[in-house]
Amino acid sequence: MRVTATLRRATALAVVAQLLVAGAASADDIRVMTSGGFTAAYLQLVPAFERATKHRVLTTFGGSMGNGPETIPNRLQRGEPADVVILASSALDELIAQGKVVAGSRVDLVRSIIGMAVRAGAPRPDISSVAALTQTLLRAKSIAYSASASGIYLSTELFQQLGIADRVLPKSKNAAGERVAALVARGEAEIGFQQKSELLQVPGVEYVGPLPREIALTTHF
Repeated sequence: MRVTATLRRATALAVVAQLLVAGAASADDIRVMTSGGFTAAYLQLVPAFERATKHRVLTTFGGSMGNGPETIPNRLQRGEPADVVILASSALDELIAQGKVVAGSRVDLVRSIIGMAVRAGAPRPDISSVAALTQTLLRAKSIAYSASASGIYLSTELFQQLGIADRVLPKSKNAAGERVAALVARGEAEIGFQQKSELLQVPGVEYVGPLPREIALTTHF
């Protein structure tokens, strides 16, 4: 993921500030739960933070939402310890309402969009307009989407909005437990949808582009 120097510094300062607050309670180990949408930036920031503070960051990766046992909300419900959580804002708001997260500690770090990827070397379908995306979805032999925020939006809202849910859901796969791009790279799905930041980090796929602006969903982490 390409990040400008200004954005990288701003994001690093925001994350480090949050981790330092958590570190006050646990000077040596800081337990962080983070969702996939922020993983690429997070993995760049953690080594610099550990070098600068001498704290050790213990990381658990999980989805922002969904029914899987590995999702961050379900981990917290089971009582798994965490000093910092980084996930989609809608899920974070629910955790704040449940008293699982301190409301005053919230910081919005990034905005993330949903994109589409195909296997490396495969034709790049047109998704530049709502009509083109609809035809691409209908023509695709198989579709993969995430088990978290982006996939829930596609499978429960967007496909219905486009009026094609009955035709595309039967050939769609929920990529629970792994990244959508991994399924596409292995040829298990012709096209795949997930947060752009997650699609860009997996070898063997090519990023096609974002959803058309009229139906795009921007997620804050």
